[in-house]
Amino acid sequence: ATAVQRLLDAGALPVGKTNLDQFATGLVGTRSPYGRCSSVADPARISGGSSSGSAIAVASGIVPLALGTDTAGSGRVPAAFNGLVGMKPTRGIVSTRGLQPACRSLDCVTTLTRTVAEAREALAVLTADDMDPWSRPVPAQLPVQVAATARVVAIPDGPLDLDPEHRRAWDRAVAHLATVVPHVVRVDISAFLEAARLLYEGPWVAERYAAFGHLLEPDGPHLDPVVRRIVLGGRELLAAFRGIDRLAALRRATDPLWLDVDALLLPVTPGHPTHAEVDADPFGVNARLGTYTNFVNLLDLSAVAVPAGSRDDGLPFGVQLIAPAFADGPLLDLASAWCGEPVDRPTALPGRSLVAVVGAHLSGLSLNPQLVRLGGRLSHRDRTAPAYRLLRLPGDGVPRPALIAGGQGAFPVEVWDLPSQGVGQLADAIPVPLGLGRVRLSGGAEVLGFVCAEGGAGASRDVSASGGWRQHLAEQA
Repeated sequence: ATAVQRLLDAGALPVGKTNLDQFATGLVGTRSPYGRCSSVADPARISGGSSSGSAIAVASGIVPLALGTDTAGSGRVPAAFNGLVGMKPTRGIVSTRGLQPACRSLDCVTTLTRTVAEAREALAVLTADDMDPWSRPVPAQLPVQVAATARVVAIPDGPLDLDPEHRRAWDRAVAHLATVVPHVVRVDISAFLEAARLLYEGPWVAERYAAFGHLLEPDGPHLDPVVRRIVLGGRELLAAFRGIDRLAALRRATDPLWLDVDALLLPVTPGHPTHAEVDADPFGVNARLGTYTNFVNLLDLSAVAVPAGSRDDGLPFGVQLIAPAFADGPLLDLASAWCGEPVDRPTALPGRSLVAVVGAHLSGLSLNPQLVRLGGRLSHRDRTAPAYRLLRLPGDGVPRPALIAGGQGAFPVEVWDLPSQGVGQLADAIPVPLGLGRVRLSGGAEVLGFVCAEGGAGASRDVSASGGWRQHLAEQA
């Protein structure tokens, strides 16, 4: 495999091959002709799969790095069950050439390590665009809506389907998040969860059948019966591609989230089953384990599982940080901060300035391309200090807001890194009564931003109650 060869070329020493759920079809780690694996913390509990042996090899100290796969969560689940970092990069930036496919369009090569620093080093070696038809190069710059530094993280706005021990550990993880980033927001994740259910209810089961269904006939003792039953079901789904249309709609429904937040924090699994529970319900237990992982590759997202302490019963508990495609670098920085590892923060380059935007220049809105043309890059998302009012300026052109000092509101902003020449050109293009002035952010720092003097507001309408410009536009729609 390309991934293995790149590690060898970088000086890695191969120790051996590891166990996994047969054909990488399973999140339990028990569907293998070579025997089932158990969590390093409790032999009665499953290891998680499909990359079960890789996780145990790292968690037990045999090796510092092992490769796994992640189509539905197969790298993140065993990482969570064994106290490891499981990095699932953006689809295609690590070649899958030489990998036995499960679902070619979704498969990812993942890493299992004990630290984020090791995951970062491994990903730098593994990333390569090659002859793999599913491979794609990493863009020279981050996508427009991806911030260089993640400071806004979303969590679900309602209760999650978690076992009691998992729920208490999740509550502690949410409390820890507030010490890692300055802004935590609550969001609706129902569209993400619906997308997760599509993985085994839509045409992707047929894709598994197309990849290795010929190896499942005739039946024999070398085949796991649960895997065989799942994949052979794909024969009847070869023409049932309605799920692709539904996924496209769900992708459109979830895309707006990434205009306001840098990452989404979720538990990796709803619980940590025992071997006995899997034996009693092999299909149901496995399906439930993918509740919060299945949608990530379907929606073309990047993710990393990180340890989040232990449950009350001492079992490892893991959470995952999820971000848009190609946000792998900022995502690993966020994971480092989560784990208390050093993070190399980007330093301001000479000849560049930070500019806070609050309205039509936000990512995805009408004037954002102006910042991109001027050489701008999204530095981070933030909020103003609670010292402003937000006004809607009068006029029939592009709707614009204005920040007025002297209020009590704190409003979402994007802080863009622009070359000094671009800042000058931006200032020349700003219509009266707006201008560039100092805007104080939530942490006390001051940057340039779009402001309006009190006397220049004229017939403006106060829209502070909306809580932000995107929210105001949504209310007007």
